[in-house]
Amino acid sequence: MNEDKTQQFMQIAMKYLPEAKMKLEQSGIEFTMDMLPPFMELFTKVMNEAYELGKNETNT
Repeated sequence: MNEDKTQQFMQIAMKYLPEAKMKLEQSGIEFTMDMLPPFMELFTKVMNEAYELGKNETNT
């Protein structure tokens, strides 16, 4: 995956971070900045897979 796509995925994640933080805290989970890297890694994997799926469906 190229650097531009990863950067775009991170921008999307940061856009929704406040909402995710609020939902976690409503569920009784305090979200700290120490928790951010593993969540961002997981999010990037999901977005990469979704991107590849869309790209493959476009090419068929």
